[in-house]
Amino acid sequence: MAVRLDPSDEYMHELGPEPTFNESMYFNCYDPGPGLGGFFRLGNRANEGKGEMTVCLYLPDGRVGFMFDRPRVTTNEAFDASGLRFEVVEPFRELTVSYEGSVLLLEDPGVLADPRLAFTQSPRVQARVSLTFGGTSAMFGGESDQPEVAGEEFARGHYEQLVTARGTIRVGEESWEVSGFGLRDHSWGARTWQAPWYYRWLTGNVGSDFGFMGSRIARREGEGTRGGFVWEEGQLHLCGGFELSTVWEGEESTQRTIEATLRSGERTWELTGRVLRLVPLRNRRADPEGNLLVTRISEGLTEWTLGDGRVGYGLSEYLDQIIGGRPVGLAE
Repeated sequence: MAVRLDPSDEYMHELGPEPTFNESMYFNCYDPGPGLGGFFRLGNRANEGKGEMTVCLYLPDGRVGFMFDRPRVTTNEAFDASGLRFEVVEPFRELTVSYEGSVLLLEDPGVLADPRLAFTQSPRVQARVSLTFGGTSAMFGGESDQPEVAGEEFARGHYEQLVTARGTIRVGEESWEVSGFGLRDHSWGARTWQAPWYYRWLTGNVGSDFGFMGSRIARREGEGTRGGFVWEEGQLHLCGGFELSTVWEGEESTQRTIEATLRSGERTWELTGRVLRLVPLRNRRADPEGNLLVTRISEGLTEWTLGDGRVGYGLSEYLDQIIGGRPVGLAE
């Protein structure tokens, strides 16, 4: 399988014919100085007449500022909706994220397990985000020359990059300067959140010289895929091996600690993750027979300790289909 990636892919792609065509960008970052991080996502679903907008801010005092919206989107011309905007300054080198709007101010982000309750009973404050993301690693991924498996379409094109994050975040009357690290991605093609049986997506940085991404996508039938990359001292190591195990917490069974191994040829990297704060998100969609399908996406701000003792930060994103009230991927 070969992948294609050009600087032009940083910009918007032609709207495809698929009813569930999605083009999205995502950014995460964390600055251990103030203990401030977050992630931002915009997805255009123009053929469905809507978009998906998420802003999540992990604040230094343990609270979370959060907002989600489904704005009306009928074209695929820009990432600009519900106060959140992404712009490409220079492909593969510099992009900007800005947001101006309200966020829910959550003492306990676990209330998002019931979105209606969270959105009707949580206080709201104004927030302003102005961040510049600069590439620190080589690019990973692109558009595959192989078709996706029917019924499992999730992103025909997809690439990722480790980044720096510089700028300011303001929530209510508080404001912070940000100087941290993170990861960004960009994808396009048909997507439903119900396509994977479950997945695990781990990202992290230890300064500018070391970062990683580990991806485990499970299929309902068959093994699925494992892979990722490690960026170390200016070299991108493509990883064909990725194993992980999770210690779960609470009745909802969300990730608490993670042991992971990434392998590239003879090289091996061991990682231990400790979730500092977790935001449970949910997606629901009716299948062709009208049955309601429920998908949980748990976003964990995670402290990573390498095998040599170095410490970094990033995200652990766990997606599970919910069957009989339970996430399907508890074995991993």
